[in-house]
Amino acid sequence: MSEELKITHSENKEEKYIALYPQICSLIEGEKDIIANMANISAALKETFNFFWVGFYLVKGTQLVLGPFQGPVACTRIAYGKGVCGTAWEENKTIIVPDVNNFPGHIACSSLSQSEIVIPIVSNNHVVAVLDVDSESLNCFDEIDQKYLTLIVEQLNF
Repeated sequence: MSEELKITHSENKEEKYIALYPQICSLIEGEKDIIANMANISAALKETFNFFWVGFYLVKGTQLVLGPFQGPVACTRIAYGKGVCGTAWEENKTIIVPDVNNFPGHIACSSLSQSEIVIPIVSNNHVVAVLDVDSESLNCFDEIDQKYLTLIVEQLNF
């Protein structure tokens, strides 16, 4: 596949994911470098949905360390169990936060972020990274995002 996305202009979020998913699969197919694949996934999600921030944090010891992302500068390290990302890692489950101001211990890398979804990425029964997506709008994320973002990160081979 050429490194160009065909973005549907539908207002329907699920239709956008349905159109984007095979393109991401094609884009990363055959590429073994995990960093390159995470970078392209971040870019594809940012370009398609215009999310405020899209990126990955990688598990390194007792911290999540910033990986490939699209958006403004971000927190470099997040401790296990801290903030939305650290909690998703600790609990090994997706966390959807409709209003980050109501999440106890939220780490505000940017005050512009209003809602967030974090998807843990598991390899050999251990969380190895998380996908973090932030929006400037409240209540931006739901089960549709969870379904398709999970399908997308399952394509990564750690």
